[in-house]
Amino acid sequence: MQRNGQALLDAAAEVFARSGVGAPVREVAAAAGVGVATLYRHFPTRSDLVVAVYRHQIDGLAASGPALLASEPTPFTAVLRWVHEFVDFLGTKHGLARVWDGDAAGFTALHTLFVDRLVPVLADLLAAARGSGDVVAEVTPYQLLRAVGDLVAFAPGDPDHDARRMVTLLVTGLRQEQPLIRPA
Repeated sequence: MQRNGQALLDAAAEVFARSGVGAPVREVAAAAGVGVATLYRHFPTRSDLVVAVYRHQIDGLAASGPALLASEPTPFTAVLRWVHEFVDFLGTKHGLARVWDGDAAGFTALHTLFVDRLVPVLADLLAAARGSGDVVAEVTPYQLLRAVGDLVAFAPGDPDHDARRMVTLLVTGLRQEQPLIRPA
């Protein structure tokens, strides 16, 4: 039973990345190698499946931060790799708001989970990169997550927008002091 649940979460994440969270559940079941009835036994509603995938991916991102700090050659490389994983995570979320239409409390709870779990991970990564002198720009982890999210949000359907490249430019900009720009 546990194996099927894990297979469904992994398959759903892939299907959602490719087809959006509105993809047919039979597509998810087929990708997991199980029947639709098995999917519904584990996740009685589409929103149950979406929430489970979202939580599973958040857990993976949260665990990834310390692992990258331990395995990458520099803390800055760990930051950049983690932010790219975050970009991939965001890529599976297109259409998420439609699933939560009419359930503002459910959507808010997921956003709170996201912030509570991922901001501290990025804070630790940035602290290590600042400690090594690789990051000098002043930015909070939440500000960086928001900026990355904004860059990714405009990516679908625009072949001239390379979100990963724009995010890389944003993150490498953290290696420099930022000029003070005063309003005119």
